[in-house]
Amino acid sequence: MGRSPVAPGTVGTLGAVPLWFLLHPLPLWSYLAATILLLLAGGIAASKAEEALGSRDHPAIVVDEVVGFLVTMAAVDPSPWAVLLGFALFRSMDILKPPPIRWLERRLQGGAGVMADDVLAGLYARALLGLLGLC
Repeated sequence: MGRSPVAPGTVGTLGAVPLWFLLHPLPLWSYLAATILLLLAGGIAASKAEEALGSRDHPAIVVDEVVGFLVTMAAVDPSPWAVLLGFALFRSMDILKPPPIRWLERRLQGGAGVMADDVLAGLYARALLGLLGLC
């Protein structure tokens, strides 16, 4: 997914949607545990991928988008409207990087830096979904 020639982050987020459909029926604690495990494994994998690819936060690394989308969609209503809006809000926050997301992305190195900005973008998008009453 990350090798997509067009919008690899968006394609990576699309790949997270089926995973979310598998995880969302779980109790919230199980959903969050799975998300945290993926965050930790993704951070390690992202660090190794950066070294192998010779580039900081290379576009081929999309595990951060997967985790960010899962953060966005924690305890969200499984309606098509909520999924589409969650997807759009997460991608918007990830692309626009409102403060302090961009600062965090620049300050943290390795897998932590790759993952942290998307987790924060996911939290922003999740907060917006909450304000809209979708969770």
